[in-house]
Amino acid sequence: MSALIIALLLGFWVSSTTTNTWRQCTDLVPLDLLSFVLERDTSKLAPGLRLKQAAGVKGVKFLSPDTSMSFPSSQLLANCDLFPKEFSFVLTLKITHIPPKRNEYVLSLLEPNNEKKSSSEEKKNIFGRKEEKSLVTGDQQKKKIQVKSNEEPGRIILGLKMSQKHLHFLVKGHGEAVESWVFRGIQLDDNRWHTLVLAVGQDRVRLTVDCSSPLEIVPSRPFPSDLNFQGSRFHIGSRGRWKGLFSGLLRQLVLVPGSDATHQICPSAYPQLATLSVPPLLLDLPIRPRKDDRQMISYENEERVSVGLEKLCSELLQGQLWFNPLKKGLYLCDGSQWITVLEDHKRLDYVWEHQVLTTSSETHDIEVFQVPGVGLMAAMAHRSSSSGSAVYLWTHSGFQLYQNISTYRALAWRHFNLGKKIYLVVSNSGARADKQFNKDSAAEFSVIYKWSKRRKKFVRFQTLQTYCAQDWEAFNINQNAYLAVANHRRGNHNHTINSVIYKWNKSTKSFEVHQMLLTSGAYDWEFFTVGPYHFLVVANAFDGVTTSVDSVIYVWVNGSFQVFQTIKTFCATDWEMFQIGKRVFLVVANGHRLPGNGPSQYTINSTIYELDISAQLFVRFQDIITYSAVDWEFFSLGEEYFLVVANSYNGESYSLNSILYRWQGYEGFVPIHWLPTIGCSDWEFFSIKGESYLIYSSAKAHLSKVFKLKTY
Repeated sequence: MSALIIALLLGFWVSSTTTNTWRQCTDLVPLDLLSFVLERDTSKLAPGLRLKQAAGVKGVKFLSPDTSMSFPSSQLLANCDLFPKEFSFVLTLKITHIPPKRNEYVLSLLEPNNEKKSSSEEKKNIFGRKEEKSLVTGDQQKKKIQVKSNEEPGRIILGLKMSQKHLHFLVKGHGEAVESWVFRGIQLDDNRWHTLVLAVGQDRVRLTVDCSSPLEIVPSRPFPSDLNFQGSRFHIGSRGRWKGLFSGLLRQLVLVPGSDATHQICPSAYPQLATLSVPPLLLDLPIRPRKDDRQMISYENEERVSVGLEKLCSELLQGQLWFNPLKKGLYLCDGSQWITVLEDHKRLDYVWEHQVLTTSSETHDIEVFQVPGVGLMAAMAHRSSSSGSAVYLWTHSGFQLYQNISTYRALAWRHFNLGKKIYLVVSNSGARADKQFNKDSAAEFSVIYKWSKRRKKFVRFQTLQTYCAQDWEAFNINQNAYLAVANHRRGNHNHTINSVIYKWNKSTKSFEVHQMLLTSGAYDWEFFTVGPYHFLVVANAFDGVTTSVDSVIYVWVNGSFQVFQTIKTFCATDWEMFQIGKRVFLVVANGHRLPGNGPSQYTINSTIYELDISAQLFVRFQDIITYSAVDWEFFSLGEEYFLVVANSYNGESYSLNSILYRWQGYEGFVPIHWLPTIGCSDWEFFSIKGESYLIYSSAKAHLSKVFKLKTY
């Protein structure tokens, strides 16, 4: 049973499918299409786009169908071939006017254009336009009008377009014909913001505008259950060409597979701006419009306080104020340069991929640490026993292989110091048939390694018998050093066993058993201190019957750990403690819920708890939806605080977004970046030479990725 849980949780194996079987997209996470394209590089807007403000709210204006607003569907709809049978679109838009007999596309999903080009054919771009060659230059060239090519973008698979009083939902029906389901008499071009939810079921389509009573269409034929989108591309704000370009402002565009999203945003105090997921670039508080200007306000408009992402200071602008919404800084132009009026601190701007590290095996855990005189290192716990685990050293270009260490289905590394000496301990979950260290070939042993200054490598120091060890935690109490191991199970079925606290014996120079604590499928230990009190919390994952078990917080009393509080968790895989100011938090990663004999539920809440000093308890602070979460990582940049979650599996796919959250005070943590991962098993934050990075490990693929955090 334990092997099954680990496989489901971290995605060791995928059920085989034949090449003739098309895979249905089911149970996907909500897909924020607008954030996906804007988050590629938030330091600048793509050509053909402009941020504009209307009625005090920001939106995106489309000036041309730029390539940045088009992307392959496989980047979001991974590991499946058929579009979801049921889904919703949530969109917030503002339209000033649509001329009669004109249609404008908010979204389109197009088939690939398979027409072959001859070698003599003129080069065409992805929007089906000729790139004309001309000998004229200067103003004549600027006035030159491109000639439209005979080649058009691929045919519609699915589309959403607006006309003057109609909303059209297009879908490629049975055969090759494109069907149009039309909601008539919808007056949306009234220069006001509106939020729409289009919910598509197999036998009906519903449209809800501003959380009012829904309109319903029952099509003559149901939505096709075999809608194949392989090789297709999403186009945001167009059909991939100038004709039909959306002329309004777009603030929100989310695809919600598998459900009617109306209940997720309605009822709302502001139904015209009801929010499911709005790109962070559009969330900054805007400058309030002047009373005499109720029309759309562009960032380029001349105002006493200008707002924008980039602005040059000149003599003409001397004395003018400029607010930068990304930096959240206010500046005054002195005629040559911008002078800071309100101090802006170091903030996270965007995240970009810095290094793809090919590993010898799937990786379950990464430990990043410093070795004085050598540099920054990363120890990776590899699943494969044949290749062992690797220690990497940071160079100017990224991590490079430094040392290979023999491990046996390693699941975690932990770094710690004893005085000036540096150690690494590994959690081996597999047995080693080596009579030099044990007579029982079925026994499992984890190993402590010590850094050798002379050999400049880690060497074996001490061996400890463990039972499918999942994690080690190192800590100090009253100048004594301790190690805690999370023993997951003994044999194949016994999950309720002792995990062990070891204490460093200065006389024998070894770790010895100090205390045993009964645990249930233990996955992780987290040690932390609050004032004079020392705590140790265990993530209990499974008791042999159910994943709904109590995880336990222990407190140090008179030389040993005693129960402080129990918290109901669901296949808990990780605890992370963090502090914001004087507030103390614990966040748990819940893996999945196993309800009796029913199927496992991988889309569940992970929870943040806050220490209530007066009640002397951790109380629920915030629930966050996660997808078989296996790790949380907390870090700070300047005065901002962040959490990133390792989403590993949603019941169908291992390729899904792990999410970076930012602390927003009374709002708690809100999502700001979506990071594509494959079977994500661990996140680690580190800084070096003034730069900040995140690295994640994959328990499904032979790779790890390093992301650089761009700050300003």
